[in-house]
Amino acid sequence: MCQVFAGQDPASYSYQTRSIRLNGQSTSIRLEATFWGLLEKIAKSQGLSVPKFVSTVHKEALLLHGEVSNFTSLLRCACIVYLQGGAGDDLAEAAQAS
Repeated sequence: MCQVFAGQDPASYSYQTRSIRLNGQSTSIRLEATFWGLLEKIAKSQGLSVPKFVSTVHKEALLLHGEVSNFTSLLRCACIVYLQGGAGDDLAEAAQAS
């Protein structure tokens, strides 16, 4: 059973750092390759680039919660919500609105 988890290609959990502008400020975000792949799928489903999607998530989190203390964790959790299907209706509505 654990081989399913432990047997992953090491490239899938290697860190990748990308430079992105968040609301006009340059920053670097370091995530595992698997999460970048998921963010690419989510962004594509919204008709956005990954930097635009990530910037939008950041902006909306600031509006909803104020300071975002651990943005990379927020992005990882967003990927999990996506995989669990919890964002399906919201993503479909947003895509229709744009």
